Amino acid sequence: MTWLKSRRLQYLLAITALFFSLMVVLRAVFYFGFSPLSGDSDIATDTILTAWGIGLRFDLRLALLLMLPLAALAYLPWLNLLRSSIARFIGHAYLLFALLLLVLTYILDFGHYAYLADRLNVTALRFLEDTAISTQMVWESYPVIWITLGWLLTTALTFWAALWIEKTLLGRPQTRIAKSQATFGFFVCFTLFFFAILGRVSDINILNPIPLRWSEAFATGNKAVGSLGLNPVLYFYDTTLIPASPYDKEAVQKYYPVMADYLDIPPAQRQNLNFDRVVDVQSHKLDYDRPPNVVFVMLESLGASRVGAYGTPFDPTPNLDKIASEGWFFKHFYVPVTGTAKTIWATFTGIPDVAPTESASRNPLTSHQRMVLNEFKGYRKFYFVGGNAGWANIDGLIKQSIDGIELYEEGDWKAPNVDVWGISDLELFRESNQILNDLPDDQPFFAFIQTAGNHRPFTIPEENGDFEVRDMPEEELAKHGFRNPAQYNAVRLLDYNVGEYMKMAQASDYFDNTIFVFFGDHNNRITTIPHMPPAMEKLGLESNHVPHMIYAPAYLKHRVIEQSVGLTDVMPTIAGMLGLTYRNTTLGRDIQSPAPEGDRVNFVVMQEGPRPVYGALTKDYFVRMNHDGSNATLHDLHSDDPETDRAEQHPEVFEKLYELARGQYETARYLFYDNVDNKDDKAQQ
Repeated sequence: MTWLKSRRLQYLLAITALFFSLMVVLRAVFYFGFSPLSGDSDIATDTILTAWGIGLRFDLRLALLLMLPLAALAYLPWLNLLRSSIARFIGHAYLLFALLLLVLTYILDFGHYAYLADRLNVTALRFLEDTAISTQMVWESYPVIWITLGWLLTTALTFWAALWIEKTLLGRPQTRIAKSQATFGFFVCFTLFFFAILGRVSDINILNPIPLRWSEAFATGNKAVGSLGLNPVLYFYDTTLIPASPYDKEAVQKYYPVMADYLDIPPAQRQNLNFDRVVDVQSHKLDYDRPPNVVFVMLESLGASRVGAYGTPFDPTPNLDKIASEGWFFKHFYVPVTGTAKTIWATFTGIPDVAPTESASRNPLTSHQRMVLNEFKGYRKFYFVGGNAGWANIDGLIKQSIDGIELYEEGDWKAPNVDVWGISDLELFRESNQILNDLPDDQPFFAFIQTAGNHRPFTIPEENGDFEVRDMPEEELAKHGFRNPAQYNAVRLLDYNVGEYMKMAQASDYFDNTIFVFFGDHNNRITTIPHMPPAMEKLGLESNHVPHMIYAPAYLKHRVIEQSVGLTDVMPTIAGMLGLTYRNTTLGRDIQSPAPEGDRVNFVVMQEGPRPVYGALTKDYFVRMNHDGSNATLHDLHSDDPETDRAEQHPEVFEKLYELARGQYETARYLFYDNVDNKDDKAQQ
């Protein structure tokens, strides 16, 4: 293995080890000098060691990233560290700058944590708005001179060590390495580099490798433990992706009276932008002897235009159609924003995910939300997903926000992965059903089952019961929304798996005492949908219009809900059925309670981004506008010409929907932060 004798390789490994060692020392300083965990006997040692392990993996990732510019300088054909004094000067300058910045970031992080009990993040930039006051406060509060000397001394010692490494390793005689050895060494190093950057070596779906993310540091829901597992440089970078002005407080205040009416907040509580209210036991609560179980089934990429109950031909969804004909069937149900992560966010938080770039679940500053689900006292709570829950940092959201959540994901299942999304939906249903059926009869539970099969690559697993692919002419399918037979059969497979799950559930001990909640997370690409009202396609609402059914044969008779209903309303509606007295800090409402605005109004985003297009709709009308409320138009959802602006014909409808759309958008942005659960540590309450 002569490739290990490479001067450049040994130099880069040593520099990486130097960076890593420095960060380990600084992590120890944080733990013993600033973290409350070092003296907390209530936190299990295993929990602390796990946080250390996550943090060290982040440190290794950063050490490798810091090494990359030197790797480029080492392997340039002519201008490299072995042959060129210019290259060495550039390398020295880079090393000095990187070390100064790295150590300074840690110092600022220590101060930030000591001051606010938060690791350094983008919100610290607000202190630059008044540098005179901030500088004076720092000067009067901290030993700035000693800290500066410590910064420079630490940097100087590490820089001296880097120069010694360079002189010792790059200055020795060259060892000839055969091309075959060099090639082999490259593949070994690349593989090790890949896994080190990924931050994990087990439970990896090679088709969809999910890297270690900040959310995993907060797996316990304990803020201090999560803080120990972070790397301040990487964490600060993650938070810089958050918009500088995440909400407009003046706009929130302007529309607060509208939203207070919409949410039926008692007049005495309408102050200081309060959205917190307590909902008492409702007269429409179910009559039961023991608390019913609740199972949410999220139907991946399933729009209403794919489901037979909404008029789709070719019989793609006989099982869902049966559920719709026997349970509560919602004809006008909308998710506020399309995208799986955004749907999951809205389901649990009750707040539309209007984040301007990526999903709100990716924002480390807002991932600890208050939720109606936490009012389900005495319930065991489960989240089942066939793939990796670290995708979009969903695991961070649910672990930090849902008390006692039990997460089952990739690596926890007996079945093998079938594609990028993990195990098949059928196996997900089988194993989830077994877990639920093994619970004691007197233990109520809430379970969320996230399907994934109705998504590219539209995998039909080899082991999938007696499901058979149906051949249909592509041109016929294209006339009613399906782009190809694979898309059509993926919908059929999803429906088949739902049917199989219902058979399993009916044979279980929990079926008769369970409320099943089915909903699509968004629609996928369509061709044309003549079987749907013209407004769905011409106004772009088909992406948000998804199927929704609530099925509980022992409790609910068949009912068709004609009113417009939104995803944020689902959790409060179930809480109302269960007869809970619960705290609601979200934008969701119980659909069985009268809507103050008359015809129920829901919020939808039509085009995402920093300047979104959004609107509000009832079962009959839809107002659409730009991000700032400009170019607002009113549309008749039952018209053959839905694109025509009807604002002049119906000014009162236009005004009501306009105000509610603006209020929902501005309030949702504000609630991302206002709805954060500020409990420092659940374990320390």
